[in-house]
Amino acid sequence: MATWAPRLLFAALLAGGPLPAAGELPTFSLAKAAWHSSDSRLLDRHGELLQELRGDPNVRRGDWTPLAGISPALVAAVLRAEDRRFFEHAGVDWLAAGEAALSNWLKAKPRGASTLTMQLAALLDSRYRAHSGRRDMAEKWRQMQAAEELERHWRKTEILETYLNLVPYRGELTGIDAAARGLFDKRPAGLSTSESLILAALIRAPNGKPGEVAQRVCALAAGLPGVPDCVHLRGLTLSTLSGRYPIVAAANLAPHLARRLLGDSRTMARTTLDAGLQRFVIATLDEQLNHLASREVHDAAALVLDNADGEVLAYASASGRDEPSPESDGVQAPRPAGSTLKPFLYGLALERRLLTAASSLEDVPLSITTAGGQYAPEDYDPMHHGLVSAHTALAGSLNIPAVETLKLVGLEPFAARLGRFGFAGLTEDADFYGYSLALGSLDVTLEQLANAYRALANGGVYSPLRFTPGTDPPAGQRVQSAETAFLIADILADRQARAVTFGLENPLATRFWTAVKTGTSKDMRDNWCVGFSRRYTVAVWVGNFSGAPMHDVSGISGAAPAWAAIMQRLHVTEPSLPPTPPHDLLRKQVQPPGEPPRREWFLPGTEPLGTTWQAANPPAAIVAPNDGAILALDPDLPRERQRLRLQASHAPAGAGWRLDGERLEAEDWPLARGRHCLDLLDRGGRVLDAVDRCAPGALVI
Repeated sequence: MATWAPRLLFAALLAGGPLPAAGELPTFSLAKAAWHSSDSRLLDRHGELLQELRGDPNVRRGDWTPLAGISPALVAAVLRAEDRRFFEHAGVDWLAAGEAALSNWLKAKPRGASTLTMQLAALLDSRYRAHSGRRDMAEKWRQMQAAEELERHWRKTEILETYLNLVPYRGELTGIDAAARGLFDKRPAGLSTSESLILAALIRAPNGKPGEVAQRVCALAAGLPGVPDCVHLRGLTLSTLSGRYPIVAAANLAPHLARRLLGDSRTMARTTLDAGLQRFVIATLDEQLNHLASREVHDAAALVLDNADGEVLAYASASGRDEPSPESDGVQAPRPAGSTLKPFLYGLALERRLLTAASSLEDVPLSITTAGGQYAPEDYDPMHHGLVSAHTALAGSLNIPAVETLKLVGLEPFAARLGRFGFAGLTEDADFYGYSLALGSLDVTLEQLANAYRALANGGVYSPLRFTPGTDPPAGQRVQSAETAFLIADILADRQARAVTFGLENPLATRFWTAVKTGTSKDMRDNWCVGFSRRYTVAVWVGNFSGAPMHDVSGISGAAPAWAAIMQRLHVTEPSLPPTPPHDLLRKQVQPPGEPPRREWFLPGTEPLGTTWQAANPPAAIVAPNDGAILALDPDLPRERQRLRLQASHAPAGAGWRLDGERLEAEDWPLARGRHCLDLLDRGGRVLDAVDRCAPGALVI
C-alpha cells in the first residue's frame, strides 16, 4: 500500500473540518537541559560525589544517560517492542497507522500505531497526550504532525536517546538510569538481554501485573537467538517485579551533612569536605566501634577542621551493627561535655591572674554546700594526689582541683566565657549548673566543642565554621588572650604532666606536636577526645545515641584511639611544630610541691623573682565538715553508730580539734542535735581554721 493511501484513509475517518497545526516542540538541547535528577547531590571540595539523597517524593529520575552509555541490548529490545521500523519512517509509520485505523473502523480489537517519535512528542508536550483514555482521531492526527516535525529537526539518535531517558518504566521509576538502578542495581550500560527485554515490556504497561509483563517478555523473546527460554524469563520477571524498587545511593559518605545543607530541595552543592579523608574517618570510626562492641558502645562521630579558615574537612556520624541509628547526627547532638571544658576554666583563671600554671591546688576530698545540698566531686582516679600544680591538674584532668579553680573564678564569669567560645547550651543561670559545670555538666555538641578548641589553636580567636567553599572566611573575634591560649595549649601538649593520670604510653602521645584533652561524662555515657595540631583540629565522640551507659570505657580507650588515627592520617607527610610563644611571656625554672623541676611559662607580672621558684605550702584547712553543712540523724540507726569523721588538709603535726569550746580526743565525733562550732587548732592551741565560729554558717544537726 502506498504511503499516501494510509494518509487518505486516516484522514477520511476524521469528522471533517480543518485540523489544528502541530505546536512548537523543544530542540534536543533544550529537552536535555530541562531534565533534572530527582536526587540531591553533595560534592566534595574537588567535585567528587559525596552523597546522593532523594529529593522528590513522587518520582525517581537518575542521570541523563547518553545513547553511548545505554546497553545495545536495551536499544534493540525497545525497538523490537515499540517501533520495529523506527529507522525507516519519518516520524509516522503510515503502514502501521493505516492498518490500525482500518481495524478500529471495523470495530475489531483496538490497535495502536504510535512510533517512538510520536510517543516522544507526547512526553515532551502534554498537548499530544490522550486526555480521556484512548486518543480520538483529532488528537492522534496532531500527535502525528508533531512527530513529523520532530523528525525534521532532530536526528534519529537524539530521538532515541531522549525517549529512553523520558519514558516511565515501572512505578515511580522514570528514565533508563532510574529503571536500571531501581530494578537491577545497574547502570544502563550493563543491562543484559534478559533485563532489557523486561524493561522494554514495561514501557507499554509500566504498572502491569508481573504475570502479564512476563507473558509479554516471552513474546518479545520469541525467535531471538541466544535468549533464555520462557521459563527462565518468567522467573526473572516475577522476581524483579515482586517488591519495592529502591535505588541504592551512588555515594553515601556524608548523609547527615547533605540533609543539613541540601534539605529536601533537588539541588547540587559543593562542600569543603575531602572525600578521601571522609572515607578514612568513617572507616576509623567503624573499626573503633567494632573494637568496642563488647563494651556496649554502638555510636560515634568525628569532625575535622582546618584551623586557619574554619573549613570542615570531615563530618562523620557512625552507628554499630547491633543498633544502627542512621538518622542520628552525632556532630550536632547535645551531650554532657565531661572534662573537655576544663581548658576554658583554667584559661580564665590564668587570664585573670588568679592562678599561674605553677600554682598549687589541692587534690583532696572536697565537699561544698550548695542550695541543693552537699556537692562532693571525685576524681577519675580514686587516689588523691595532695598538692598539685595547676599545670598537672589540667594535663591530668583532675576533678577536685578543677572545682577549686571554679570556686576562685566564679560561676557567672565561667559561664560567660563558655558562651563566648560558642557553647550555646547555657540556657539557665550559672547557679542552675553549679560547681559541676567545671566537670562538664553542660550539654555541648561535637561541632561546638571542636570549634572552641580551634579557637584555642588560633590563639584565642573564635570564628564560625565553613561548610561550603568559595566564600571569604568570616571575621574572627578575640575570646581569650593570645598569651593564655598559648599557656593552655602548652599544658595540653605536655605528655609528662598528663602521665599522672594516663601514664606515659597512651593514644594521646603523637610523634608530632599536638594539644589534646579527653572527657568522660557521668556514668560513662559519653567519651570525648578533642585536640589540635598547628593546622588541624580533630574532635571524636563515642557513646550511644540512646543515652545508655558504656561498660568500662574512658576517653583514653573509647574516643582517643580514633582521634590519634585521624590525626596521624592528617600528618603523614605534613609536620606539626609547637606554636611560637607570644613575645611577652616569660619562662622560669620552678619546683612545684611533689613534682620534678621544670621550666614554666608565666604571664608578665606573675613570674617568680630570681632564677628559681618554689610554690609555698597552702595553709591548713578544714575539709569536712565544711561551712554551713547541715547533717541529719537517722532514726533507724543506733545513735552511737552515727559519727562524723573530721578531716583537715595540710594540718601540722600535733594539730587537733575543738568542738563548741571543748577539745576532742578523737577525729570522729558522735553526732548531737543543735548548732555547733568546730575549730582546727595547732599544737599550741592557735586556731588554724574554723567552721564559722557559731556564725550563720556553722554546723547544724
